Amino acid sequence: MAKKIILLAVFFLAVAVVLWALGAHSLETKISPQKLDSFKTGVTYQFYHGFALILIAILMEVFKKPGLKISAILFAIGILFFSGSIYILSTIEISGINPKPFGPITPIGGLFFIAGWIVTFIQFLKKSK
Repeated sequence: MAKKIILLAVFFLAVAVVLWALGAHSLETKISPQKLDSFKTGVTYQFYHGFALILIAILMEVFKKPGLKISAILFAIGILFFSGSIYILSTIEISGINPKPFGPITPIGGLFFIAGWIVTFIQFLKKSK
């Protein structure tokens, strides 16, 4: 399971690098500075939680805590919801996508991030088997 989590993390991190470059080289002339800042926030959180996924995979192996799989799932959903919705919301000027359904998804993604950290905390309160 840890290998799958690391592969997922590396995928998210590679996509974050591509999006960072896109933001730095292509979007700055196409979207407003505020939207570009939001886009960068999405990329930053994707980086943080991509690295968190790698950490979770390592902690699963070192401390034999299979329950950390839940943390990994929560972080992955958080990346998709939080960062993904921010990418959509910040590029509406050029995409023409209706932003209305995506606004509420961002804080839900944030809640998934928080839940992932809480589950991680709880896993380490428990005794190892």
